[in-house]
Amino acid sequence: MSAKKLQSIRGIHDGLPVEVARWQRVEQAARKVFGGYAFAEVRMPILEPTELFVRSVGEDTDIVSKEMYAFTDQGGDNICLRPEGTAGAVRAWLQGGLTRAGAQRWYYIGPMFRRERPQKGRLRQFQQIGVEMFSAPGPVEDAEVLAMAHAFLCELGIPDLTMEINSLGCDACRPAYRERLVTYLQARAACLCETCVERIARNPMRVLDCKVASCQQELADAPEMVCHLCDECDTHFTTVQKGLDALQIPYRVNPRIVRGLDYYNRTAFEIVTDKLGAQGTVLAGGRYDGLVQELGGPATPAIGFAAGIERLAMLLEDTDAAVPDVAVVALGEAVHGYALAQADLLRKAGLSVVHCGGGSAKRQFKMADRECVRFVAVIGEDEMQAATVMLKNMASGEQQSVATAAVAALIAA
Repeated sequence: MSAKKLQSIRGIHDGLPVEVARWQRVEQAARKVFGGYAFAEVRMPILEPTELFVRSVGEDTDIVSKEMYAFTDQGGDNICLRPEGTAGAVRAWLQGGLTRAGAQRWYYIGPMFRRERPQKGRLRQFQQIGVEMFSAPGPVEDAEVLAMAHAFLCELGIPDLTMEINSLGCDACRPAYRERLVTYLQARAACLCETCVERIARNPMRVLDCKVASCQQELADAPEMVCHLCDECDTHFTTVQKGLDALQIPYRVNPRIVRGLDYYNRTAFEIVTDKLGAQGTVLAGGRYDGLVQELGGPATPAIGFAAGIERLAMLLEDTDAAVPDVAVVALGEAVHGYALAQADLLRKAGLSVVHCGGGSAKRQFKMADRECVRFVAVIGEDEMQAATVMLKNMASGEQQSVATAAVAALIAA
């Protein structure tokens, strides 16, 4: 088989140790911060019924119509690789019989799949962290979820991020706004890109989010939802802002945030950077009060957000790579079993240990150098008989004979 045939699928790549270490930093920060807000981890299947996303995300969205990996399996079931996590979380919440269990605060970590055009930090299989809060009735919950998103990114130490917020209105005020927007867009359709023209009929608010420069020029005076809110939505949005002000979380109102999925209403937000090119969103979410009912459950207010792990990892500052604590060098076949037992004891003491496998001393010391270990524990027949090891500090070059019972403590000191 040629090397070319062994290449991975375009837009899907392996997570090798250096990259996975950065992903784990993101995951550890998420678990720490979300736990502080009483959110619990859930784990949902990668395969879901295709109909779940047709009903929730919308049949006319790019995700369902162009990007979703959907197929019919051998049993005739229509299934797909999950393109996002919110719909699956709602399904799990309903299927788990939790509609009367009070507020549920969930987060999840795992792969999502979309066959979109690969670009910087955006892949066809990507790792995502998602957060969902069910039975979250008002603006106070919104402010807390936005605060948690802000705290998560602060925990990662990512600089120069901006929180942008908007209100998408509700079923009471959005229809009238939609009519105004469609009228505005239709008058300028000849100057808009092909994608925007298609969206005028099926999802006109998405036109506001177009990144094509010529479209943005035509949209400069477009009506904005935030200026056409009903009294309830206006009060809700104002209270969210007061909550962020009270928490001293910086933000700006961006009337062009519309979110890409049909189920969002009222609060929508993004946290953006200028370090990833034109597609600079690193975390985004919003309120989706109608989705649970759309999927067959009771009317339930909810809010959530998601962040791509790969994109966050690209923004992390480099840190020193973790190195093994000690390498065990066994000199001679007679000590192989003893050296294995000593390596096992050191691991049980909580140390990271490389066993160099025996063979010539030169080969084993080369292996220890390559691993960049902090210490080398050399064991020959004399050391085995005396229940000691010859311990070398690789930074200072100092060597000393140490009783086996004291080795772990000395290395850990």
